[in-house]
Amino acid sequence: MGLSFEDMVVGSVTEIGKHTFTRDEIVAFAEQYDPQPFHVDEAAAVESPFGGLVASGWQTCSIMMGLLVRNVLAGSTSMGSPGIDDIRWLKPVRVGDTLTMTNAVLDKRVSASKPDRGIVSTQWEGVNQHGETVVTVRSKGLFGLRNPGAAA
Repeated sequence: MGLSFEDMVVGSVTEIGKHTFTRDEIVAFAEQYDPQPFHVDEAAAVESPFGGLVASGWQTCSIMMGLLVRNVLAGSTSMGSPGIDDIRWLKPVRVGDTLTMTNAVLDKRVSASKPDRGIVSTQWEGVNQHGETVVTVRSKGLFGLRNPGAAA
């Protein structure tokens, strides 16, 4: 069995992976899911407040989620999430940017109504190659307990 509720340590920060954004993937994602001009058209993007092509915030979050699932949650007792509490896109993600993604455990508790699982509050962050935080996501995840009744 992989990661379970008991393995989550409040205050811990885990690097979940890195990703470099390419022009082609920014445009392809945006054409399908967020076709705003500054995501799909380089000429229009230059004239935008961003001054150039930028990734959709939704693409950034999708990539973070993919890294989290492949590098942390695979084989875990994850039962999904009751939702996202907060997303902040703090700086644009540009062609060639490499983001390092981390996941911090903020809080955790065993569910009062379903004591075989716990609720874990986390904050994901994406930091670019310049050390700038470009995105933060606060969410909760549900994780099965390895030993129900043993966790405090």
